[in-house]
Amino acid sequence: MQKTTLEKVFEYASMPLHGTLSRKLRKQLRIQINDGTIYESAVLFLGEEFVRITQEKDGESINTYYSWEDIGSVRTFSPIDG
Repeated sequence: MQKTTLEKVFEYASMPLHGTLSRKLRKQLRIQINDGTIYESAVLFLGEEFVRITQEKDGESINTYYSWEDIGSVRTFSPIDG
């Protein structure tokens, strides 16, 4: 998958954080990269060479970094509006 396509998926799944280059996942939306961890209430940073995902868990801030070239799939989870 091309980087430009992946950027569009991440942009769809998130919204800009005012005053920063980071993006927060949309409310009630979760995201999964390469069938790995499912992130919820996370902050994304879409760098030129990498993607950083920051989440808070058990009183810690956890940063996970992905190389654009190593991302093969992105899955989004959201509730169905009925």
